[in-house]
Amino acid sequence: MYEINETHDPELRSWVESANDPGTDFPIQNLPFCVFWPDDEEEGHPRLAVAIGDKVFDLFGAIRECLFGHGFDDLLFDVDMCEPTFISNVFGPEALLHLRLAAMAALADSASATTIKAAQHLLVPMNSVEFEMPFSISDYTDFYCSIFHATNVGAMFRPDNPLLPNYKYVPIGYHGRASSIVVSGTDIKRPHGQNRSDAEKPPVFIPAKSLDYEMELGFFVGRGNEMGTAIPIGAAEEHIFGVCLVNDWSARDIQAWEYQPLGPFLAKNFATTISPFVVTMEALAPFRTKAFERDPDDPQPLDYLNDEQNQKFGGLDINLEVYIQTEKMRSENIEPHILSRSNTKDLYWTVGQMLTHHASNGCNLQTGDLIASGTVSGREKSERGCLLELTWRGTEPIDLPSGEQRRFLEDGDEVIMKGYCERDGFRRIGFGECRGRVLPADQ
Repeated sequence: MYEINETHDPELRSWVESANDPGTDFPIQNLPFCVFWPDDEEEGHPRLAVAIGDKVFDLFGAIRECLFGHGFDDLLFDVDMCEPTFISNVFGPEALLHLRLAAMAALADSASATTIKAAQHLLVPMNSVEFEMPFSISDYTDFYCSIFHATNVGAMFRPDNPLLPNYKYVPIGYHGRASSIVVSGTDIKRPHGQNRSDAEKPPVFIPAKSLDYEMELGFFVGRGNEMGTAIPIGAAEEHIFGVCLVNDWSARDIQAWEYQPLGPFLAKNFATTISPFVVTMEALAPFRTKAFERDPDDPQPLDYLNDEQNQKFGGLDINLEVYIQTEKMRSENIEPHILSRSNTKDLYWTVGQMLTHHASNGCNLQTGDLIASGTVSGREKSERGCLLELTWRGTEPIDLPSGEQRRFLEDGDEVIMKGYCERDGFRRIGFGECRGRVLPADQ
């Protein structure tokens, strides 16, 4: 687990003026990794970068021009290889962290005039670039770590027994579909599926009627493990590189019919959206918190999931927000409407416990694997991280400033997710946006 060090100094400033704005997601203390397409047809390759203020800083260009000296020359063997998954696999995730530190030195206002002059032309306005996936994701696993979400959903379907007895012992999860993960800004087509809303009739194959989002936190595996070996809880954080925002789109009517007895399948695997920025665990060091405080009658984690350090600092204090903007709101220039605010410190299981449990049977995790938390909901209604909970399965519609109501998502709706950390004595850091708009189903 990273210690707080000089990179978290709130007095650090950048010569990139927008990075010094108190409201920016990307001050010099953050510098999350991203991959973008340059506006240069001759290049034809995405570029590794870090976000700084309202710009992205082209790391590949900086290495090629020896802005950091020759310490990163090995990364220039091929432009395709200058991407996070390859670098972590071949050189270890430490190479990326060294690269981030080099970028921090070059972007700090203490950099030499020569460095600043050389670095200025490697800055690209963020609003002019197209982002690519930040990691090459081979596998995707989604957990179910909010006890408030699990209890709410259970209460709708099993009012007499909302929380199943295994929940407080085992981090529940399922294997998702990596191929349908897309980067923020990608439109999502309404899926078709089997619907049996009328229990008196056979199911029908129609466009999903109850399309939903799920506000989640995702984290990337930086270092994997050999098949057949476990990852001790005390070493779990060494395998986690950084985090992003996740929207796990869900078709509730398809899910209600298909989920028994093996869990989610086609209701979940048609699309998952992630934010383009990977905020490193090092940047998050000031925002660690204790693991979820269990009720006195709750069981303690089994030994393989229990560790003093993890209990004291395994949680993450990340504020999450979800907004919606309908087609009518866009046409009438109405700003996106906030639906909920929640915080990852309310997760019952920590990221370290998720990772350790995942590998506890010898399952081999790989660099670039994405692991998500499941819907992040809090205790209050305003903290519910999906429409299924907010509208209580559609029975309590939400009023929007346009005069519309929503039970579930309609065509043209755009869901916008944001996240940020703030704590006295440190700079606020953010995660950018994770957004996607719903398109009509194929006819």
